[in-house]
Amino acid sequence: MALIEDRPLALPSGDSDDGYTPTGVFTRPTAETGPRSWFTTVDHKKIGIMYGAAAIFFLVIGGFEALLIRMQLWAPRGSLLSANLYNQVYTMHGTTMVFLVVMPIGAAFANYLIPLQIGARDVAFPRINAFSFWAFLFGGLFINSSWIMGGGADGGWFMYAPNSGVIFSPTHGIDFWNLGLIITGIASLTGAVNLIVTVLNMRAPGMTLMRMPIFTWMALVSQFLLLFAIPVLTSAQILLMLDRGFDANFFNVAKGANPLLWEHLFWIFGHPEVYLMILPAFGLVSEILPTFARKPIFGYPFIVFSGIAIGFMGWGVWAHHMFVSGIGPISVTTFSLTTMFIAVPTGVKILNWTATMWGGKLKFSSPMLFSIGLVTMFTIGGLSGVMHSVAPMDSQQTDTYFIVAHFHYVLFGGAFFGFMAGFYFYWPKAFGYMLNESIGKANFWLMLLGFNLTFAPMHVLGLQGMSRRIYTYDAGYGFEFWNKVATIGAFTLASSIALFIFNIFYSKSKAKKLPPVGPDPWDSRTIEWMVPSPTPVYNFDPIPTVTRVDDFWYRKYGETKDGKLVRIASTAEVAQQRTDGKGIHLPSPSYWPLVLAVGLPIVAYGLIFSLWLALLGGIVVVAAIYGWVMEPPDDPDAAHDDHGPEAHASDGGDAAVPESADADAVKEVETVG
Repeated sequence: MALIEDRPLALPSGDSDDGYTPTGVFTRPTAETGPRSWFTTVDHKKIGIMYGAAAIFFLVIGGFEALLIRMQLWAPRGSLLSANLYNQVYTMHGTTMVFLVVMPIGAAFANYLIPLQIGARDVAFPRINAFSFWAFLFGGLFINSSWIMGGGADGGWFMYAPNSGVIFSPTHGIDFWNLGLIITGIASLTGAVNLIVTVLNMRAPGMTLMRMPIFTWMALVSQFLLLFAIPVLTSAQILLMLDRGFDANFFNVAKGANPLLWEHLFWIFGHPEVYLMILPAFGLVSEILPTFARKPIFGYPFIVFSGIAIGFMGWGVWAHHMFVSGIGPISVTTFSLTTMFIAVPTGVKILNWTATMWGGKLKFSSPMLFSIGLVTMFTIGGLSGVMHSVAPMDSQQTDTYFIVAHFHYVLFGGAFFGFMAGFYFYWPKAFGYMLNESIGKANFWLMLLGFNLTFAPMHVLGLQGMSRRIYTYDAGYGFEFWNKVATIGAFTLASSIALFIFNIFYSKSKAKKLPPVGPDPWDSRTIEWMVPSPTPVYNFDPIPTVTRVDDFWYRKYGETKDGKLVRIASTAEVAQQRTDGKGIHLPSPSYWPLVLAVGLPIVAYGLIFSLWLALLGGIVVVAAIYGWVMEPPDDPDAAHDDHGPEAHASDGGDAAVPESADADAVKEVETVG
């Protein structure tokens, strides 16, 4: 089976030693190594890895804050944390987990996988991609620097007005929260534009939108949600910044302002935010379940359009967070109905996943276990969510621990279980070695146990009337037992995270003694598994031509005339064997995205402490933009491959397997189902 061949590039006249061999072929691009390579990289794969590493770092911080909360609530009249410090801890815990853990893990997978799944060399704007990561990292560090500069934010992670005003929170914690999230919002917005352009313009030849992998589809919907949601939150945060720092009165009730303005702006952002966090996890599970069920995803068009429907309908349900705020019966009725309707596309996905597993030859490896964990735990969270479409029930449960339980079953039971499945599934592709399978299974069962021990009791506590955000409680209300169970569960859950981190280092230490995992250790279905593991710096050599959904699978398998599935080529025959990267031009590394990102927190510190410091930060930002624009490209006179599919559309070769294959014509027959 022939693969597409890239034609070598001619040696430009006048050039003799600019990376060309004497035969006139551009030399193989190689990945720069060492610490400097990480600070200057514009490679989407390294940026994806850095997103994941930073998210795990913030996960440890947010997890420690969660354990402080649970230790405080272990028994009545807990004294580990004061009321003020408790407010700071739960505010920073929620902020860290939502904005600095779940969102960047989704960004990690999107950055690493989207170019590989669509057959591209890189993202559309590699330096903007690097800037988005550094801006996220410095924004997160800026928010947490408040701990050593007067204390953290104390208004809850959704920071309702007027509690976020100077009168109720005179320290700078909320200023750090507000400006830090503006910086991370800039990161999310630039990253979203970059990935949208990448998907729409850089797909491989033959890869139509309806041939894209499910993960790419779900990540694309998430990027559109970010594109439209982040500006709403940023506008609200600018109003809050003007209120707190420049004596404006957007949320000052004494001056005639309406605090509901903040609630509307925040939740118009906040509910699409839930879906943009969870859709990438849905995409990962939609890649993993077919692989370990040995059958295609059930109802590909339905699962695609249900994801699009979730993204679209997510904009019409925000006010179900505000049923007790006095918005009126007509609004309550309207948003009750929309909250019921949005359960439909979510239920379609659960049906798709269940039907995919039904009748399949299931293999319960670690990624599969975590994927099933998502399906089951998210279903529980979804059912408790639909309950809140009934306004009287919502009014009873709002601001109780029942809401805390629901929220965590959706985001931890949904998003995080999916991300754990993705870590175990894609780890060999990113790093060239497998995470230990036995430890992985123990990791799953410990996480499942700890998760349910932590959050299932909160349903009971909420129905018993325990309010959220309280820092202590009195004996005799029936809260003691279930709080103890939840605290034990939290430490069990923390131990599962510790086991995962241990697995990373343990598996790496053992990897040198094990044979290479090869490009396709799971017998997967999509084209990112065609390239070597770990992925070469240039991704594909050559760019493949795609003929159908799950193109890689159908290069390996075909059907006989009687409909029997047979092996027509080994993975080694189908996987890309050329790894010399001839004729491939890649963008050069650059410090300027890092420098530009450094300037943003300097501006933010200046807005809090001194406008002179803000001026200095502004100078850094302007200088970085100037340096970015003026920095020459790599080999500006050299002809090179285009990033897009047009450069490869005319290349020869038989890149696809026929729709069906006769048993007499197959290369190697291996009955698999």
